[in-house]
Amino acid sequence: MSLFLSTYINKVDKKGRVSVPATFRAALGKETFNGIITFRSYKLDAIEACSMDRMKLISESVDTLDLFSDDQDDLTATIFADAHQLAFDSDGRIMLPDDLRQHAHIDDRAAFIGHGATFQIWNPDAFTKHQHTARQRVHDRKATLRLKADDAKS
Repeated sequence: MSLFLSTYINKVDKKGRVSVPATFRAALGKETFNGIITFRSYKLDAIEACSMDRMKLISESVDTLDLFSDDQDDLTATIFADAHQLAFDSDGRIMLPDDLRQHAHIDDRAAFIGHGATFQIWNPDAFTKHQHTARQRVHDRKATLRLKADDAKS
């Protein structure tokens, strides 16, 4: 399983090319696709990004919904119809499509934000504000996290 950690800010050139952080490329390991899958976040002004294997897992999860239900139709239209397969070039860069850059308000810099099994791509200034708000919500709610049992030790 891929694990994406930390925050990296990289320059975006005039053509929309941006280098994916080396640690993120390394986390992809031996994926079936040499690149990433991206789509517009339906909650935030950000780009969701993951491996092809993670996208297949998302697809399998959507398949558990009732066929032709509104939830299934809405999620497939929101996620899969909007997804881009972005292959790495020889320098580890991707070409961010204009529609994704416009959605996330990305101009000359992009922030790659680790989210564990996935990551997001943000306008750096917008992410700073979002992170501050998120930290405040966690603090205000006194949020906690229950660790998942390690099946290997059970």
